[in-house]
Amino acid sequence: MLVVKKFGGTSVANKERIFNVANRCVEEYRKGNDVVVVLSAMGKYTDELIDMAKDINENPPKREMDMLFTIGEQMSVALMAMAMNKLGVPAVSLNAFQVAMHTTSVYGNARLKRIDSERIRHELEQKKIVIVTGFQGINKFDDYTTLGRGGSDTTAVALAAALNADACEIYTDVDGVYTADPRKVKDARKLDVVTYDEMLELATLGAGVLHNRSVELAKKYGVTLVVRSSLNNEEGTIVKEGSKMEKMLVSGVAGDTDTARIAIIGLKDEPGIAFKLFNALAKSNINVDMILQSIGRKGTKDISFTVSEENADEAAAVINNNFDNFESVDVNKNVAKVSIVGAGMQTNAGVAAKMFEALYDENINIRMISTSEIRVTVLIDRENTERAMNAVHDKFSLGER
Repeated sequence: MLVVKKFGGTSVANKERIFNVANRCVEEYRKGNDVVVVLSAMGKYTDELIDMAKDINENPPKREMDMLFTIGEQMSVALMAMAMNKLGVPAVSLNAFQVAMHTTSVYGNARLKRIDSERIRHELEQKKIVIVTGFQGINKFDDYTTLGRGGSDTTAVALAAALNADACEIYTDVDGVYTADPRKVKDARKLDVVTYDEMLELATLGAGVLHNRSVELAKKYGVTLVVRSSLNNEEGTIVKEGSKMEKMLVSGVAGDTDTARIAIIGLKDEPGIAFKLFNALAKSNINVDMILQSIGRKGTKDISFTVSEENADEAAAVINNNFDNFESVDVNKNVAKVSIVGAGMQTNAGVAAKMFEALYDENINIRMISTSEIRVTVLIDRENTERAMNAVHDKFSLGER
């Protein structure tokens, strides 16, 4: 049996936790299983690297940031191999070059293209635990790339797919996937099972438990995930295909404060203008989420959309540099998205109205609305995020079994 285990930064934050993870992996190894471990950087080390970089250059080149970031994971895997060696088990640490993990060339947000599995298989045949750097890859220029924050989850799922692993376990500092962030919603409860589609929506909308691209990969390759705590032995949450599962009306509530609204006022109302706008943003690798277009008036229209907060100023610059047929651009960083997700929405009417009622009861104004078959998202003022999450969670009685 081949098991891939991924541990996040809090799970390897210090010596005690490194040995805790090492012992868990050694326990699996001593059952006779092959074990591949994927690690994030220790604790908040990536944030420390960002601070160091910005102390040198407030706008550092993305290529150099990726070169810097890879230090964190390489430190984690080397120390983990040392810990396992001390416990009497052979282990080897490998980075993106040694594996090798091939990615696209977008620094800071690369996508995995393929993983060469020969080196890992060779080390497993030598009866070693293989410890691999998460979050990083190499591009066609032989430069380091990174997969975006949370990218170690994606590394783990991709390895599980490439190696045809029997299990892929994602260890974190929470016990599994909750109906809402338990740090913000006191009645949040752990889910036993969640579908790929629900998990993908929750991850994309700010749930933070799993990297959204890891869920995409898991669904594509049929990798069943288990999300559980590295700090205890509680059963976690299983993420898998949901065709035969009972569909809950609403599975969870997510809040995302890493967002900003861009509003273009008085844009010339002509065919192709929306294409030109969003094509220009796409060329700058700026992802757009919610989009709202007003009814045209006097030959103009307004278009509003959301982007991540870190991309807001760049998005405004792209608009100003590529267009001149509008009145103004407004950037609002004081907003947040609150969403409900559930496979049962497809067959139940009135779900959105119930969510809007919860927000009305709290006197919270809705600025934008976006929906899919299994999701409703609203844009609200950021100061109301936690109050909105709790109100919606209570309205759907998600804290009750």
